[in-house]
Amino acid sequence: FDSVASQLEGYDACYACMGVSSAGMKEEQYKIKTYDYTLALAKVLHGLNPIMTFIYVSGQGTDSSEEGNVMWARVKGKTENDIIKLGFNQAFAFRPGAIIPLRGIEPSSKLYKNLIKNLGWLIKLMKKLSPNSIVNTTQIGLAMINATRNGYGQNTINPKDILKLAV
Repeated sequence: FDSVASQLEGYDACYACMGVSSAGMKEEQYKIKTYDYTLALAKVLHGLNPIMTFIYVSGQGTDSSEEGNVMWARVKGKTENDIIKLGFNQAFAFRPGAIIPLRGIEPSSKLYKNLIKNLGWLIKLMKKLSPNSIVNTTQIGLAMINATRNGYGQNTINPKDILKLAV
């Protein structure tokens, strides 16, 4: 990101939504795409805009201890921890669980795309049974904007928090 640093000056928020599925990846490959890229962006932005809000889209089940058995959860936990340690004015780790894509948004993984296409009714049923566990893309976006504007009492934002922030 150093080559585009001059284009990243003067911003008050970053919503880091880049990520990949860990399916079939070795830990080192996954770490590069999840941790290294995100931290490289965060470090450049913090150097240019330390008073900004940095929001990292992580995942429900992330392991903040960085010591669990689940590879992706450890890597995301380390990513969250190191972003928060950088010292942004505000830093949040959004941990949505299942996400209902709206307004033409397509899931990036083939598996999730097929699940949404073929089992969307099941996700809607789960939403009715457990309303605080599933969010949609609009709610995530509104929650990010509201967390940036108004702050939030904790750095880790779970689906229930996303729903509160989205109103």
